[in-house]
Amino acid sequence: MHPIGIIHSPYKEARDIPIQGTFKNNIKAWIELKDKYVPGLKDLDKFSHAILIYYFHRSHKEDIEGRPFLECGKHGIFAIRSPHRPNHIGLSIVKIERIEGNKMHFTEVDILDETPLLDIKPYVKYFDSRSNVISGWLDKHFKNGNIPDETIIK
Repeated sequence: MHPIGIIHSPYKEARDIPIQGTFKNNIKAWIELKDKYVPGLKDLDKFSHAILIYYFHRSHKEDIEGRPFLECGKHGIFAIRSPHRPNHIGLSIVKIERIEGNKMHFTEVDILDETPLLDIKPYVKYFDSRSNVISGWLDKHFKNGNIPDETIIK
């Protein structure tokens, strides 16, 4: 694998990033795609959201268990979204604002500045949305529509 571009965001340190971009949906960022991949953006502007797949370039360790932001105890690495995973691959769903040349501007960002971008996929509600979803240990934190106060949990 190799980067197809770079993600630019206002987040310079991991501690500043929200637990998910949807919780700070007005933060703006952009992708700067390598020129040879710009034709691949054709028709992406017809979608409201995209899935970004990227490399956690500042993670230099691999954990099999880790402590997520919402809990004091540890969970298996495949049950959390820690960057300290075996292959350091991240995934985020972002809201596309506009595409201009080799740049895709978006909001709902939860990615560090200068993160290497590996791929972009369109978010398709017919494929990517599910009903009757169970979110394991996370469900208790979102009971009755509550959104946890992330300033308390970090």
